[in-house]
Amino acid sequence: MTTWFVDANVFLRFLTVDDQGQHQKAARLFEAACREECRLVTGPPVLFELAWTLRAAYKTPKDRVLEILRAIFATPGMTMTDAPLVAEALTLASTTGAEFADAYIAAGSRVAGCSGVASFNRRDFARLGLELAPL
Repeated sequence: MTTWFVDANVFLRFLTVDDQGQHQKAARLFEAACREECRLVTGPPVLFELAWTLRAAYKTPKDRVLEILRAIFATPGMTMTDAPLVAEALTLASTTGAEFADAYIAAGSRVAGCSGVASFNRRDFARLGLELAPL
């Protein structure tokens, strides 16, 4: 079976329908995966790009962005690289109101056994319950 790694622009064209031709092609790809005609893979960098673009360019509210990321995570025929970390980041972002990328960093620091995070983004990481390096 053919496996394709899906880039953020495919998700964007599907979600925004701002290019009808590309939207239809993306929809056909996702439908083929649902019918198990192919497998799809994506990963955190794509989710970061997608979340940023939806927030910055399309002014999509943070809660809606998280709904979209959760839907991608649960799409039939879709495999997520680093799935356990993505799942934890989605939960953290939902429960704390943090941006997905910050929640992913927090989840990654915990999995890596870190004491906390070194960041100048202190308010957001404190909200995630992380100890902050004395910078």
